[in-house]
Order: sequence, then C-alpha cells, then structure tokens
Amino acid sequence: MTGAEEAGVLRSAESSQRATFLELFFDLVFVFALTRISQRLITDFNTERRILLPEAGQTLLLFLALWLIWTFTALTTSRLDPDQPAIQFVVVGSMFGAMVMAVSVPKGFGERAIIFATAYITVQIGRTLLLFLAHRRDRDVAVRLLVWLGLSAVPWLLGGVVDDAGLRGVLWTIAILLDYGGAISGWPIPVLGRAPTTEVPIAGEHLAERYQQFLLITLGESILVIGLTFSGSSFATDRTVAFLLAFLTTVLLWRVYFHQAGHLLPMAITSARQPARFGRSMSFSHLFMIAGIVLTAVGYELSIAHPLGHTAPVWLYTILGGPALFLAGRAQFEYQVFARVSRSRIGGLVVLALLVPALLQVPPLVASTAAATVLAGVAVADALRSRARTTPEPPTPPL
Repeated sequence: MTGAEEAGVLRSAESSQRATFLELFFDLVFVFALTRISQRLITDFNTERRILLPEAGQTLLLFLALWLIWTFTALTTSRLDPDQPAIQFVVVGSMFGAMVMAVSVPKGFGERAIIFATAYITVQIGRTLLLFLAHRRDRDVAVRLLVWLGLSAVPWLLGGVVDDAGLRGVLWTIAILLDYGGAISGWPIPVLGRAPTTEVPIAGEHLAERYQQFLLITLGESILVIGLTFSGSSFATDRTVAFLLAFLTTVLLWRVYFHQAGHLLPMAITSARQPARFGRSMSFSHLFMIAGIVLTAVGYELSIAHPLGHTAPVWLYTILGGPALFLAGRAQFEYQVFARVSRSRIGGLVVLALLVPALLQVPPLVASTAAATVLAGVAVADALRSRARTTPEPPTPPL
C-alpha cells in the first residue's frame, strides 16, 4: 500500500461525522444479539434454583464478549474511513463473526461453546491483522493488541473445548479479564510499553453518535421484549398496567440518559485533552448503562407475565438491579462529561437499595412501580436542576 493510499484509510477532518449505512447495518446484528442475551437471562431467572449466579454469570461473559466486538469496531471506524473498501471489509467480517456469536448464545456455554469462542477470536485477531496491513501508522498499537489477544485466545479456546461448564467459566473469566484489562491499561508489552493515546486522532462526533445509537437500539430491544411479552398474553387489567409501567420505564431511561450529558457527548469528546482515551472510557460507562437496560427488560418480562404473582428474591436483581446498574453507569458517564456527579443519581441508587427488603414480599407489579417511581424522581430532579440554571452547562471532561 502506498503512502497516499495509506493516508486515504484515515478519516479526514472534512469527512462526514455521521455513521454510514454499513455501520447502521452492522448494528442490526446486535439487535438480534441483545434479544438472545435477554432471552437467555429470562430463562435464567425463570428457572427454579437456589443459586442463580453461575447461570447469570455465564450470560454476562457472553454479553461482555459481544460488547467488545461492537466497541472495537466503533473505535476503528472513528479512527479510519469506513467508506474505504479495506475498512468496509473489516466491518462486514466483524458483522458476520458477531452474527455467529449471537446465534451461539443460547448454548454458548454448552455444545456451541467452541463456535462462540472461535468466532470471537477470529474477529478480534483477524481485524487487528487486517488493520496492521492496511495502516502502518497504527502498527505499534496493532502489535500490542495482537500480543494481548494471543494471550487471551488460549483460555478462550481451552474453555471452548473442555467438558466441564465450571472450568469453562473460570477459563473464560480469565480470558475476558485479559481483554478488558488490556483495553484499560493500553495493552502494555515489554520494550514498547503501553499504547499512546494523546496523539491518536479520532472522529469525536462520530464516536459519540455510535454510542448514542447503540444505547437507542438497546432501548429498542426493550420495546421488543415489552411488545412480544404483552402481545402473547391476555389483556387483563394487571398485565396492561405492567405493560404501561414497562413502557414508562423505557421512556424514563431514555430521558435520564440524554439529559445534558447524552446531548453534549459529541462536544465532550472533541473538547477532551485526550480524545482517544476519553472515547475508550465511554465504552465502560455505556457498558454499565446498556447492561442495566437489558436487565431491566428482563424485569419487564417477569412483571408482565406474573404481575400479581409471588416475587422470587432473584427477580429483584432485574426489577431493581437493572435500573440501579443503569444509574451507576449514568453517574460514571456524567462524571466523564462534567467531572461531577449529580446528587439525584446517588440518591436514586440509595433508594433502590433501601427498597429491596420492603419489596421482597410484594408482587412484581408493585416492585416495578417502585422502580419506575425512583427513575421518575431522578428525571424530575434533572428537569428542576436545568430550570434553575441561567446558562447551559458546558462539558468539562476530566481527561
């Protein structure tokens, strides 16, 4: 590849910041993937068992691997031009690998474990190798990535072939910790050290839009869960109320996310001192929020299907834990944009925690009402705080 051709792979300052149709097409795979994760969680929480953590932990590992595929692709297209054939090939290849992983999710810890692991490794290493060949300026970063991905590939593959699900969980936990640990630390290796972040340009507005779009498709998956669950049940009064509460909760999640920080994310990334590092940190706050939305959607299914039934203690992990996880991620997100956290976020988390003992003996419909009320309180506090300000608050990212 000539120097001119290589330079053409980079995003130019004049290029459009909007996501391409191919990137939006890529996101459709993750709509399907999120439905598989939600359905697996619904099965986990609906099955009678004394200990839930092993099954829910398995689903979490599968979700974390899928999230890395999406976020690495988003970072790639925010650094390199997605209209270039080489980058489009990378996106399409990642899309196919993610689709294979998604269809493997229901039995991802069983007979399809090796398929899931192989697809994940192929996408991660294959994409890095292609970018190593296509773009020389990032080869030092690619080398670091390949070393870390090669290390994590060993427990991924070993976990895929072992017969014991417990051992597979241990091996895959090691693998996912290596993958996330490398991303957090900058993939340090001997001699080269960690990857530099201050000199790596990215399209900040584009990356912000990609995070916003993924959060919206997660909310869309929640709408899908609400619709499918309610349309497959009777339109009894209690189920109808549960359906309305689920819809209201989804609207509140949207409102809380986009209030100020969500709208100002593009400006925050472009004004950050280290945009690439800031963009990577966004991945983790959005991971918490998206996981919270997915968990909340599972709570929708439980409350619509059993509105006045007995609330199993583990169901509160979804009905209250989902909104709590979302608020925790939203608090981190707010700090990343403004270098501060609103009291309403912390207050909402505290109230949700305090509600747990009181809601153990009430039907799911009552628990869902309590969760929606807490989110509504956070949204109202946001609105009052905004009304009290005389001028819009500018983003002040700490990075």
